[in-house]
Amino acid sequence: MNVTIEEISSIRKKLSFEVDAEQVGAEIEKAYQKIAKTAKVKGFRQGKVPRSILEKHYAPQMEEQVLGRLINDSYFKALVEHKVPAVSDPEIVDSSPLEKGKPFTYEAEVEVKPEVEAKDYSGISLQKETFDPDEQVVVDRIEEMRAQRSQMTVPDREQAKGGDFVTIDFEGFVDGEAFEGGKAEGHVLELGSGTFIPGFEEKVVGMKSGEAGEIEVTFPEEYGNKELAGKPAVFKVAIKEIKVKELPALDDEFAKGFGLESLAELREKVDQGYRTQEQNRIDGDLQERLMGALIERNSVDVPEAMVSKQLDFMLDNVRNRMKNQGMTMEMLGMDDDSFKQMYREAAVRQVQGSLILEAVGRQEDVSVEEGEIDGKL
Repeated sequence: MNVTIEEISSIRKKLSFEVDAEQVGAEIEKAYQKIAKTAKVKGFRQGKVPRSILEKHYAPQMEEQVLGRLINDSYFKALVEHKVPAVSDPEIVDSSPLEKGKPFTYEAEVEVKPEVEAKDYSGISLQKETFDPDEQVVVDRIEEMRAQRSQMTVPDREQAKGGDFVTIDFEGFVDGEAFEGGKAEGHVLELGSGTFIPGFEEKVVGMKSGEAGEIEVTFPEEYGNKELAGKPAVFKVAIKEIKVKELPALDDEFAKGFGLESLAELREKVDQGYRTQEQNRIDGDLQERLMGALIERNSVDVPEAMVSKQLDFMLDNVRNRMKNQGMTMEMLGMDDDSFKQMYREAAVRQVQGSLILEAVGRQEDVSVEEGEIDGKL
């Protein structure tokens, strides 16, 4: 087998192969012997079909088998022997007819990992953010934890107040006509959350459980539905139930619900988590800006196959994180294609950065001891 390698670009090579006639003939013979064992041709017993008949009826099947073996054996052998760092499947761009007694030739193009020589990577000056802890963050996070453990109860009073959670039935009308999407039953609304049309929640305040009435509001000029934007509306509203959120006491018992012994220990854990999160954010930001500086100083072409693989990796990470939160990509109005289109540039930069850092490590003879790997694991 003869192989020649041509560099099309820094990320693409063309391999030209010539497989000798003897190997071609042997593979053709092997293929027909295998086909003959199961071939079924009317007028002949299985396994007794003459060669000429096999060649007439099974030539395409033979050719598929032989081409597959010849290309696979020669291609992967060439990658190893010539140390071609292929990162994609081969694309067969040309091939000769498959004929017994003649050599078989073909050309394949493949994307390769570029050989990067990192430049100007020393002497880069960057400013790193200084961590200035904010105690209010810890207080707010513990309050969020209290809110997660809260319970909904029915208050002694009848009238709704700001902060209450009211269950309502409502239907909206513009110019006396009900409009699409303006009706719901059993809708839970937190008064003061600002999730409804401006003015609506304020007018629910003071209404009693079991009471029904009408509320007049005006849709904002910038409202998403242009047919309703700026128009006055009347909502028929019925209060079905009023509930309040009761927060647990902030004491040692509350901390025990999180597997800790005391409130002081809980504060310490939350504070530690906050500090670690912020430090990771600061380090990540510095690393991102350092990577940007390296990419600016080193122009690197990246193979499409590596970008595609990085996008798949990023997509899997996002899907797993969202799954843990009980969400899906579709909830955000995205699918695989739109995600990859949106984050393609980020994937390109990540691949560029990894190639440059790998080059720096090689040029600086950076090595990792087995003990360090074991420790990290």
